[in-house]
Amino acid sequence: MNKRDQEFEQLYHANYDQVMRLCLGYVSGDRDRAKDLAQEVFVKVWNSLSEFRNDSHISTWIYRIAVNTCLMGLRKKRPYALKMEMESNPTIEDEGSAERKEIQFKEMYRCINTLSATNKAIILMELEGLAQKEIAAVMGMNHTAIRTRIHRIKTQLSKCVHHG
Repeated sequence: MNKRDQEFEQLYHANYDQVMRLCLGYVSGDRDRAKDLAQEVFVKVWNSLSEFRNDSHISTWIYRIAVNTCLMGLRKKRPYALKMEMESNPTIEDEGSAERKEIQFKEMYRCINTLSATNKAIILMELEGLAQKEIAAVMGMNHTAIRTRIHRIKTQLSKCVHHG
């Protein structure tokens, strides 16, 4: 295995789980679509690795590729399917704690899917645990704007989840 192959393999293993979770957020938990998007992300990383200029952390660069790939994937999705996905509203059938948590999880992703593409990217990275400064670098925004936007997004999501 040559040096480039080894470098890519390390990047892949270090970043795959985070990219996969980001993709899952964009496709509302559809694992097959998320895997396809994650695979597309790493094909782009492989093809562009020699172009990486070290202007940021490589993980930030990979996240930028992932966000762009997911956004392009959403644009390809049929509009009526997205509308139906957003309109689905699960009902509580059982008072079981695990089922309630699953319903809350689905409701949160339903609400996330109502956000603008930019806000969706920001909150998914925040939920992934990325530092706000890194989110700012990925999104090409300043840190203060990201901090303010995250606060507003969380308020909007809280209202959406609790009031439908």
